[in-house]
Amino acid sequence: MEGLRWRSFLAAVGVAAAIVWVLPNVVNFGEKSWWPSKQKLNYGLDIQGGLHLVMGVDVDGVVKESTGRLLASMKAEMQKEQVPFADVKAEKPEQGEIQVVVAQAADKAKVEKFLADKYGTVLQIMGSTDNSVTARYFDAYLNDYKNRVIQQAIETIRNRIDEFGVAEPSISQQGANRILIQLPGMADAEKAKQLINTTAKLDFMIVSNEKSQQELQALITEAEKAGNYNIGSMKYSDYVARLNADLKGKLPEKTILYFEKSENATNMEAGAIPFLLRTDTDLGGGALDDAFVGYDQYGGPQVSLVFNSSGATKFADLTGNNVGKQMAIVLDKVVKSAPSIRDRIAGGQAVITLGGGRDRNKMMDEAKMISTALRAGALPASLEQLEERRVGPTLGADAIAKAKLGSYVGAAIIVIFMLLYYRTMGLVASMSLGLNILSIFALLTSFGATLTLPGIAGIALTVGFAVDANVLINERIREEMRLGHGIKVAIKEGYHRAMSAIIDANVTTAATAVVLLYFGTGPVRGFAVTLLIGIATSMFANVFVSKVIVDLMVHKFNFKKISV
Repeated sequence: MEGLRWRSFLAAVGVAAAIVWVLPNVVNFGEKSWWPSKQKLNYGLDIQGGLHLVMGVDVDGVVKESTGRLLASMKAEMQKEQVPFADVKAEKPEQGEIQVVVAQAADKAKVEKFLADKYGTVLQIMGSTDNSVTARYFDAYLNDYKNRVIQQAIETIRNRIDEFGVAEPSISQQGANRILIQLPGMADAEKAKQLINTTAKLDFMIVSNEKSQQELQALITEAEKAGNYNIGSMKYSDYVARLNADLKGKLPEKTILYFEKSENATNMEAGAIPFLLRTDTDLGGGALDDAFVGYDQYGGPQVSLVFNSSGATKFADLTGNNVGKQMAIVLDKVVKSAPSIRDRIAGGQAVITLGGGRDRNKMMDEAKMISTALRAGALPASLEQLEERRVGPTLGADAIAKAKLGSYVGAAIIVIFMLLYYRTMGLVASMSLGLNILSIFALLTSFGATLTLPGIAGIALTVGFAVDANVLINERIREEMRLGHGIKVAIKEGYHRAMSAIIDANVTTAATAVVLLYFGTGPVRGFAVTLLIGIATSMFANVFVSKVIVDLMVHKFNFKKISV
């Protein structure tokens, strides 16, 4: 009897805990209410609606940039090791293909040996002529690199969305160069899109004085006139890319043209100030430890930056080697500020000023957006929005109504069958089944999980194998009663003998659910989560609690007979 008391106590605690966690979903408790739990169940995009985005990732652009860095490091290493070459250039930079030009045919063997020794795991030699050697990334390396770019972009977007406060976003790879983003219950869709689309690529670049402002403006005007375009007719990033392509050969080597928006201008078109910048500084947002909103001496918002140890050293060397020059702080190809370097800056800190002459609230919003994007990490590649859908809650309401109807009908059929076929034990099984479903919703709520339509399918499957457990128990009890055993012995042996089959079935189902959870994404993971939770609640409600109820009937209330 002592054991029964403890089991009854544990069952009561479990039922009470389930009620405590579930009740906030049906009763609206205020923030100051005495009720211990106020957390509610999250619903997925397919139930409550939200924002559905498909973003294209410029993977080829990242490979092109990587090839450029490879060229620079290769030239430096070949010079250091005295490998003779005339030039190193990119033939197909988006595919990682390079060409090393040699002055004499005899130098070709030295170049091939250098490539095999230094880049044997990265580059494969595709062919050669008398005066050149062509190599490109291995296919396996290139595919792995592209996949890492996508995964890094997904992780960065997830970090940003987490800071934005969206519960259970679904962010997954779609095809070779797309990312699917689903934000359930998204209230401020425009702000979320702005945060996702912000590339947040930060660069510190030295301003080149090889061309004056007048010369730059003349070159820009000439290129725009020849190509029949201007900064107002195109997206800024496309305009900058095209302008620099058109000015290739007219601008000094290792320089690029970016723009700063004038303080008093409302947009870039109204006041774009050109800057010729060096591209060989190699200091960007990856060297940051933190970014947060700070204030200047006049109380205006600015973004304060803190470098990591290696970034602080690079920043100190960059400023120390360029005293007297301007250093541009560039965010997403836009020059945010270009202060003059008066002395070597140690300590690993810098600021991005946002300029004056604007509404303070707008400046504060911009500072928060920049700091959030930088803190979450720079996207490794630029994104292009390919698709946007705002899924209304009516679609979810219709789907959930049908799912509810199916669940109610299925539950009613099961309860009627159990009552007619097993009578008293069928009533116990039905009560345990109700507690099982209550416990599932309680655990989903307490874990902060998101319920989707596949999750509801997982709950329906849980009901199926929960009933199966009770059928096994009841049939075992019937067998014991046919052998002439009393009700107490029949119940004890029935539960004991059915337990091995129940555990085997639940373990194999749990193993399948774990595999789905590990390898699956999106809806598949939602199904697996509810399935795993359902296994735990079935063992609690349909095995443990049902045994407590039957034991209380027999030992506490002295039932002499129970119909099975």
